[in-house]
Amino acid sequence: MEDRPSKRSAQQHYDIVIIGAGPVGLMLSTCLARWGYKIKHIDNRAEPTPTGRADGIQPRSLDLLRNMGLKSAIMAHKPARVYEVAFWDPPKTGRGIVRTGTWASCPSFIDARYPFTTLLHQGRIERVFISDLEKNGVHIQRPWTIKGFKSDEKADREYPVEVNLEHVDGTQRETVRAKYLFSGEGARSFVRDQLGIKITHKDPISHVWGVMDGVVKTDFPDIKMKCTIHSEHGSIMVIPREDNMVRLYIQIASSTDSDWNPRKTATEEEVQASAKKIFHPYSIEWEGVEWYSVYPIGQGISAKYTLDHRVFLGGDACHTHSPKAGQGMNTAFLDASNLAWKIHAVESGFADRALLTTYEPERKEVAETLLSFDNKYAKLFSQRPPAATEVQAASEQTNPKEEDNDFVRTFKEACEFTSGYGVAYKPNALNWSPDHSAQSPLIHPEGTKLRTGRLMINADVTRVVDANVVHLEQEVPLNGSFRIYVFAGKPSVSAQALKDLAFHLGDKRSFFSSYLRPDIESVSHHEKHNPHSLFFTFCTVFAAPRSEVEITRDAPTVLARYRDNIYADDRWDRRVPDATAAAHAKMGLDQEKGGVVVVRPDGYVGIVTRLVEGNGTVAALDQYFDTFCTKKLGETKAQL
Repeated sequence: MEDRPSKRSAQQHYDIVIIGAGPVGLMLSTCLARWGYKIKHIDNRAEPTPTGRADGIQPRSLDLLRNMGLKSAIMAHKPARVYEVAFWDPPKTGRGIVRTGTWASCPSFIDARYPFTTLLHQGRIERVFISDLEKNGVHIQRPWTIKGFKSDEKADREYPVEVNLEHVDGTQRETVRAKYLFSGEGARSFVRDQLGIKITHKDPISHVWGVMDGVVKTDFPDIKMKCTIHSEHGSIMVIPREDNMVRLYIQIASSTDSDWNPRKTATEEEVQASAKKIFHPYSIEWEGVEWYSVYPIGQGISAKYTLDHRVFLGGDACHTHSPKAGQGMNTAFLDASNLAWKIHAVESGFADRALLTTYEPERKEVAETLLSFDNKYAKLFSQRPPAATEVQAASEQTNPKEEDNDFVRTFKEACEFTSGYGVAYKPNALNWSPDHSAQSPLIHPEGTKLRTGRLMINADVTRVVDANVVHLEQEVPLNGSFRIYVFAGKPSVSAQALKDLAFHLGDKRSFFSSYLRPDIESVSHHEKHNPHSLFFTFCTVFAAPRSEVEITRDAPTVLARYRDNIYADDRWDRRVPDATAAAHAKMGLDQEKGGVVVVRPDGYVGIVTRLVEGNGTVAALDQYFDTFCTKKLGETKAQL
């Protein structure tokens, strides 16, 4: 599967050079390829991952993959789905192990579309991305590696990064220029080392793990569940996989051991023998082993993710941790999607280059939180088994007024975070807070349940044009556009406010009119999401039954153009059982007067405003976008 480049001129120019075709590199490449960027993507392996490596896709990541249209290709492999985690511990009397409890992998207090962890071999996931890349004209050059690079905007303002590449056998070399360089190389990143960026080890405790993928014959009742097993002989984590396989993680050594050696290893047979002791009184035999590896794990985080906002790091090049929480690939996906849309916003002329400075703080904060939870997980699993009563409490407790004990609280926090729904970006130009320069009194109306920097709340609505019940948060694909959700309340109440919103969107200096498509006159009648601007997609949600919504009557012309994105908020939701307009109620917006929600291209809420008569709503949105866009928006500003 080697791809040798054709003979080219001395230096080719690319928008971005991506090193590494693991999850983070593939996600970044896929997004940018779809948006039309010229990409040089290399990997030092001759083939995609053949066996082993990461395997867990968490609920939020499955949302993202669905939003990209890739979920069905992944689910076609019939991956295992983990809905519950089982805990096995030594019995109070006697020997062996007993189940002390189970709990939901993604408990009901998390409003997840897919309340399970999807488990599939990383190589199959990689191939789904590779197939999509090839459809968009990007072929991964294998097996090639990076030998050097330099970034100098003085030498070339447009393509400041020079990258030296070489075939792994040394027979061919290439030097290319690019606007950006991205390292998705993993923990041993050449780019990070060349930049002199250090890895800080957060936890002095290190572990050596053995991991084995295989088909087993066993009478252990929970072999199809994710399990944590503690016994007097050691601990194992059980992860079900596709094709009747199971993955076993077994700790071989810890820095707390008296004879600690980070290079300690164990043979496949030794790990199997240990597993048999841990599983006792149940039997386990291997019909076949697909992959086995021993590797040390230490919690580490990169001091920086970039030095000049031209050369970036992501994925395992930035953070390393244990496999317990199943976060590696998921964190990588979100690193990449965060950076992709920001590069796109800058390079397409929509956002100031300063937008790229938000990548590191947003994603590094997530990695810091991940390492903190990873540490808690380790202690949770090693200090003491939870009592069955605590397991039940963690699974079922729904009364927020009841006081959680440390274990339940840690579990709840961990579940929300590890599912992906707990990711929270701190205030900045994108994520409104009271310190933001946008200061309209209409912003962040009282009662809203939406939190800026967090994912938009899931909601079911009925699409007016075809009466399909749809997931509102999935209706706009990952296309690089901001999603403007106009919750229009009752048409009889909000009609004038909607007309005024549409009228002021037409103001010459509004955020909307300032970024209209240059080809707007020739856009296809069938363009659903970007008929006016490549940077905004509008969705309008009326608090009325579908039968009472008439698009041409109730939606002003500019909003009616998005006819496929007009909805009736008429679906009952168990989380707001008494609401007449459940989507409005879940967002905490007035069910008669509505409101406007701006969602970033990656699905996180940027700002929420009231929907009012006059120019106030558009003025508030102008203030918000003016903080990071390339053009001055809104009312004419005083000249210095």
